[in-house]
Amino acid sequence: MAKPLMAKATAVWLVDNTTLSFKQIADFTEMHELEIQGIADGDVAAGVKGFDPVANNQLDQSDIDAAEKDPMRKLKLKYNASAEGEEKRRGPRYTPLSKRQDRPASILWLVKFHPELADAQISKLVGTTKPTIQAIRERTHWNIANIQPIDPVALGLCKQSELDAAVQKASAKKEREGEAMSDDDRRKLLSTEQSLSGDDYKIPTAIEGLETFTLGNAEPEVTEKQYDADSLFNLPDEPKDEGEDDA
Repeated sequence: MAKPLMAKATAVWLVDNTTLSFKQIADFTEMHELEIQGIADGDVAAGVKGFDPVANNQLDQSDIDAAEKDPMRKLKLKYNASAEGEEKRRGPRYTPLSKRQDRPASILWLVKFHPELADAQISKLVGTTKPTIQAIRERTHWNIANIQPIDPVALGLCKQSELDAAVQKASAKKEREGEAMSDDDRRKLLSTEQSLSGDDYKIPTAIEGLETFTLGNAEPEVTEKQYDADSLFNLPDEPKDEGEDDA
């Protein structure tokens, strides 16, 4: 059930002007029954002015009268077309003051490693503005020389799941538009879990050219001569000096 406007003030009005039970008021305002009892006792919402739900077109007086006669009856909030979808509306992401200085670094990271992301997606991920993103894209930001790219997930500005979802959305948009993507681009557009579960991995450049190691379960290539115990302990006899034979 949708929550009425100014729920606590509405509960105050219902407590003061009706004989509804605490449970009926609690169910209607989505508050705890003990909170309603606290309002009635004067311990909760002291000084809060009651908000008339009938005058504000949230309840019918006939519905209140019927609920007063039947304690099991629930109040029903009147449908308001103007409030449709109001709970789904969200403002910009709030970023704590301690992390706001890290936003340019995270924007630069996203622009560098995920250029397929739109400005609106980056703005939603790290809670910034489009002019700031544009300035970093064009490298006209006032502090661009001192900004180092840092993963926004590591900075705590967004969750890995949110970043993966944005990347997947950008991938789907590119495919719908029919843009050709290389294998490297497709790998970038994979989520973290998909990237780690893939079968094809590139050999890191740091170990390329080392022939003494092989991938998989193959045996390592033998590069040195192998010795056994017999060959080490059964050494050939040393030649004797001529003087020893004469003696």
